[in-house]
Amino acid sequence: MSDVEDLAGAKVAARHAGFARRQAAHDMAGPGTAGRLSEVLAGYRGVPLSGYMPIRTEIDPLPAMSEAAAHGAVCVPLIVGQGQPLQFSRWEPEAPLRDGPFGARVPAVEDLMEPEILIVPLVAFDLNGSRLGYGGGFYDRTLERLRRIRATLAIGFAYDAQQSDGLPVDATDQPLDMIVTETRVLQPAGGGSRLFVE
Repeated sequence: MSDVEDLAGAKVAARHAGFARRQAAHDMAGPGTAGRLSEVLAGYRGVPLSGYMPIRTEIDPLPAMSEAAAHGAVCVPLIVGQGQPLQFSRWEPEAPLRDGPFGARVPAVEDLMEPEILIVPLVAFDLNGSRLGYGGGFYDRTLERLRRIRATLAIGFAYDAQQSDGLPVDATDQPLDMIVTETRVLQPAGGGSRLFVE
């Protein structure tokens, strides 16, 4: 078996375990899971921001997005096509939505913009800032493109239970600058991380 096949198999196994942990955390979650995210975003008021419309068992960023929208532009991702970076359309809390790919809702009327901060959904994360997504590579391609243009902050948003001891990564995987959970804010630093707990 090749190294590429080994890595792909390791990602499949890690993704399966991450989904199970996320499901359990989602089933136990109460209100207020976006409180820490709101605190973090308050420090970036007015900076163009992308959130996401949660699907399945993803942790819900909408309360934090609604607060941020009172102070600046907020958008959500649009899937353009297989192998393509995401585009982003302006989002407002009460604006009409339509069904998009993979069950995510998107604005009924597109108003394209580019964020400087991305709140990134995920299946699993580790303390090195590595992220495991669904396997389509949409956020990796998008972050690579945006980071070529300007400094772009990637904030992974997840339940505590989605933390992994170490994730399989390859050269195309884009690192997270920060990870926010329902209880913690983690800032990876080099090979480790600094953990801030209030």
